[in-house]
Amino acid sequence: MNIGLVAHDAKKKLMQNFCIAYRGILGKNTLYATGTTGRLIEEVTNLNVHKYLAGHLGGEQQMAAQIDHNEIDLVIFLRDPLSSKTHEPNISNILRLCDINNIPAATNLASAELMIKALDRGDLDWRELYKS
Repeated sequence: MNIGLVAHDAKKKLMQNFCIAYRGILGKNTLYATGTTGRLIEEVTNLNVHKYLAGHLGGEQQMAAQIDHNEIDLVIFLRDPLSSKTHEPNISNILRLCDINNIPAATNLASAELMIKALDRGDLDWRELYKS
């Protein structure tokens, strides 16, 4: 499965810790991330991450294009609802495209953990049929 990973600045360390904790599951899938988030994940996990540009330099749009073409199966966007900055990726476009294409999306640690465990159990295998 193709997993999209994005994190606002204040949530990047949380994303790293999440990826460390679930490295075994994530390593069985293809990972995509905005540039800085992807680099930080690779540094602590040694996982291979396909990196887009940094979120504010177009990485968000690159991921959105893949979502729009139904090429991403799951999105984890750890957002900071309290202090997101104008230079950070805009979650609304990505979530809108996930809704249009019926792509599961998690926006906080609790939903991300539920999603990744469901992926590991095979609960998201229906995505393979949906894409056909």
